[in-house]
Amino acid sequence: MPLIKRLGYYLGGFAIGLIFLAIFLKNKAEETGSSFCYLPNCRVLKELRSKPLAITQASKASLQSAQWDSIQIAYILNEGAVDFSKSDTKNETCKTYHINAEVETKPAAMVFKNCKDSVYLESVRFDAVN
Repeated sequence: MPLIKRLGYYLGGFAIGLIFLAIFLKNKAEETGSSFCYLPNCRVLKELRSKPLAITQASKASLQSAQWDSIQIAYILNEGAVDFSKSDTKNETCKTYHINAEVETKPAAMVFKNCKDSVYLESVRFDAVN
């Protein structure tokens, strides 16, 4: 059998296998609700979402003045961008993460403290993402 024909069979089978694998993994992820986070931003946000959230009094006041609730916080924890240059990721007890997002065309910056058992919303700023 010529090399070109063998290469064609190989690539055809490889392509069919990739299609089956993609369909299988997609269905499995939808059934189990699992997601694959490989980038640092995605991993941090996923870890923050996995723990119970406690909100400090100062943050509660800021959220109430802007008429925000848990829906906007959940949106930021799903779609936000972690600013690693401002974050303290080296602390052993509680790591601090600065997360920026735009919710309803309103820029917001939140500071979360990620401890072993829970996550604390330390501060909230609106209209000042930098």
